[in-house]
Amino acid sequence: MLMAVGMITVFTILALIVIFGNILISLVNRYIPETKVSAVIRSATHTGIDPRKMVAIVSAVDVVTEGKAKVTSITKAE
Repeated sequence: MLMAVGMITVFTILALIVIFGNILISLVNRYIPETKVSAVIRSATHTGIDPRKMVAIVSAVDVVTEGKAKVTSITKAE
């Protein structure tokens, strides 16, 4: 009997975690917008710089400056 009560309790708690996790995910997706792809990243194909490197540079600048700086252009050094 005690084992059945324990299994039901674990199942109930795990079900609640899944339900509340899905509710939290849907609320975050609804009220917090995704960041837009900047014009610098979109222009990566025109400048010949690898788009993955461009994203890494823009992300690094954003993290280091805590969102206060913005990359406006990137040119290849020759």
